[in-house]
This record gives sequence, structure tokens and C-alpha cells, in this order.
Amino acid sequence: MLPNPTWPKGFTFSPAVRVGNLIFLSGTTATDEKGNIVGPGDIVAQTRQIFRKFEAVLASVGGSLANIVETTEYVLSLEDYKTTAQLRRELFQDPPWPAATGVVVSGLVRPDALIEMKGIAAL
Repeated sequence: MLPNPTWPKGFTFSPAVRVGNLIFLSGTTATDEKGNIVGPGDIVAQTRQIFRKFEAVLASVGGSLANIVETTEYVLSLEDYKTTAQLRRELFQDPPWPAATGVVVSGLVRPDALIEMKGIAAL
């Protein structure tokens, strides 16, 4: 587990785990530091918040979003998934893009979440 002094003690998973030079980023929703959903009803705002959270975790080990090699996105609709593509172009800028998987699901654990994402980064 990567150190995170603000991580709630009741959670039974880590925000990320490092194995060698790989960082496994846990499934993450668009919550703020108080656990409230950021950007209700706006999948782009929610996706941006998830990447901000990933960026903070990666920065704690000397990495950045550029180190992400794979993402998996769980979304509530195919249309929502399609709208995140421009944000990925903005954040990752140039190919090669990270490997990616999109999965349409019937629901997510956190109410009001439109997306949950996990990832892998290589340092």
C-alpha cells in the first residue's frame, strides 16, 4: 500500500499498491476529500476528478499521469463512455495512448457516480 494519511481507516482496500515499478490504482469514483461526488450528472467532470486523484497518488511516488499504461472505465451508458474520449486526448496528449477497456454496467456502488475507473502505471 502507498502511504496516504487521509485514507479512511474503515476502508478494506488501498488507494494504490506498488509492486516493483508498477502502481495498481484502485477503482475510484469522483469524490472530493469529504466523500461527496464532484460533478453530479457530468461524466466529464467526474472523469477529470478521478484523474486528479490518480495524479495525486502517482505524484506521491514520483510519477504522473504520463506513467499510466492502462485504464478500465466502468460507466452507466455507452454514450457517457464516448464523451470521455476528448478528455483522454487532453490529458494524455500524444500517442501511444494507455491501453483501455470500457465496460457498461447497470450500476455503481457510490450513488450519483457515473463512472468508476481503475488503472495501472509503470514508473
